[in-house]
Amino acid sequence: MKHIKGILLFLFVTGAFSDEHSHIYEDNDEVVLWMNTVGPYHNRQETYAYFSLPFCAGPKTHIDHYHETLSEALQGVELEYSGIDIEFKNNVPRFQYCVVYLEEEKFKAFVYAVKNHYWYQMYIDDLPIWGVVGEVKDNNYYIWTHKKFEIGYNGKQIIDVNLTSEEKVLLAPNNKLNFSYEVIWKKTDTKFEDRFDKYLDHNFFQHRIHWFSIFNSFMMVIFLVGLVSMILMRTLRKDYARYSKDDDIDDMERDLGDEYGWKQVHGDVFRPASNPLLFSALIGAGHQLTTVVLSVIVFAILGELYTERGMLLSTAIFVYAVTSPVNGYFGGSLYARMGGKLWIRQMVASAFMLPVFVCGTAFFINFIAIYYHASRAIPFETMIAVVCLCLFVILPLTLVGTVLGRNLAGQPDYPCRINAVPRPIPEKKWFMEPGVIILLGGVLPFASIFIEMYFIFTSFWAYKIYYVYGFMLLVFLILIIVTICVTIVCTYFLLNAEDYRWQWTSYLAAASTAAYVYVYAIYYFFFKTKMYGLFQTTFYFGYMALFSGVLGIICGTVGYIGTSVFVRKIYSTVKID
Repeated sequence: MKHIKGILLFLFVTGAFSDEHSHIYEDNDEVVLWMNTVGPYHNRQETYAYFSLPFCAGPKTHIDHYHETLSEALQGVELEYSGIDIEFKNNVPRFQYCVVYLEEEKFKAFVYAVKNHYWYQMYIDDLPIWGVVGEVKDNNYYIWTHKKFEIGYNGKQIIDVNLTSEEKVLLAPNNKLNFSYEVIWKKTDTKFEDRFDKYLDHNFFQHRIHWFSIFNSFMMVIFLVGLVSMILMRTLRKDYARYSKDDDIDDMERDLGDEYGWKQVHGDVFRPASNPLLFSALIGAGHQLTTVVLSVIVFAILGELYTERGMLLSTAIFVYAVTSPVNGYFGGSLYARMGGKLWIRQMVASAFMLPVFVCGTAFFINFIAIYYHASRAIPFETMIAVVCLCLFVILPLTLVGTVLGRNLAGQPDYPCRINAVPRPIPEKKWFMEPGVIILLGGVLPFASIFIEMYFIFTSFWAYKIYYVYGFMLLVFLILIIVTICVTIVCTYFLLNAEDYRWQWTSYLAAASTAAYVYVYAIYYFFFKTKMYGLFQTTFYFGYMALFSGVLGIICGTVGYIGTSVFVRKIYSTVKID
């Protein structure tokens, strides 16, 4: 149960900010070459253990230590010792470390790998190294059998690793492959803090189109906020004047008058949403996810988490676990204000809604990975570790938050009384129906982020490392502002049509952004990638569903929060008899 021990250490010590290596070496110290995965170039997520191909390991079998984290297991990192002997600052001349005889089965395996453009990944001191298995030339298949490592060092630290594949050998049945390697150490002036810069594609992520998209989204925010402020404040001022005039006339004139608008539903606007248990659970999960996303982005900016293997996911898991009280507090308090009585059921739903959604999708995808014998298959021990995390960390912390929320913020304090009998909802034009408002509500929020979606998708599904988390933070804040403005406008039109079903409408109108993101993901798959096969297709659309679902929960919660403040403000200002 190494993953359970690892997660306990991760949660109660400082596992989210620590690494298995100190990155400090003395002369002649052991330097471990880890073999990770191998797979087709165009299907990045379709990876297999390096030694699933008939490669051979070096003669060395003993290493000092090895530690695998929970996040590495979830990401399909499957490090295996290469058996190749490397020592700090010791050059190694060309050395043959193993031989492979190409029997029929091994021959076919190598030919298949070369035909499908298989690449492999290795690690030295947490620095990733990529190499190609072989190449096709004149309908013949060749494999590279010699690895030349050029390792740069500065003082006692490894700064740079370059791999050159040499000695192209023709693949033929019953042929013999002699695998060899050599190591050349070179001194460099590059600082340890800057060693990861070579892996970053500055031309791609800091392209002028990226900057222009940020500027365009920022101008959209200014325009939208100004438009909302001008139109709504001007319209509401007229409404206030009209309603104030209505207060001065007698009952006979009021009965004969043509009353309409959002004031007429004051007795129903604060009526609890339908299915309050589910609604409050979604709002609680949305508060937690928003906190997690903001925290992880800030940590990534300050700590450059992308430079450490699995650190970003480890940090996200850690932050999600410790912010569980946020989920319980806001979900539990909202459910109490809506008059809910099944608070334990609501608390359990709030705590397990997102983990069940994520784990259910991931475990379904896991069956595909197991069928393909891929390294992406999640080990059973890791599944047990995730279940323990949910039961013994997330659930108790959510309970604490729920109890606090019910006792500190669970009393309803609405500015208007709620009628005993719901007011009938009058007929309205088709474009004022909640379904139409929900469908249109996500257009502008998606328009503010769709360029950033391209960069995020490319970094995850292609061979690029996302590092511009300052851009991500700015785009996320823009998304929040745009979502709030759009849902406020949608809710105002809905209430003005005397339809008081604003809670779910505001939530779903904002959450519909996720539907547009998923449609864009479908477009990206068919027109921007060369992915193929059941394995990669399942992974892509499964994880894109998770991404879109999480984004929808965040946007829906943000939209509801902004709309709730707006509704409370306008109804607390108007005098209601």
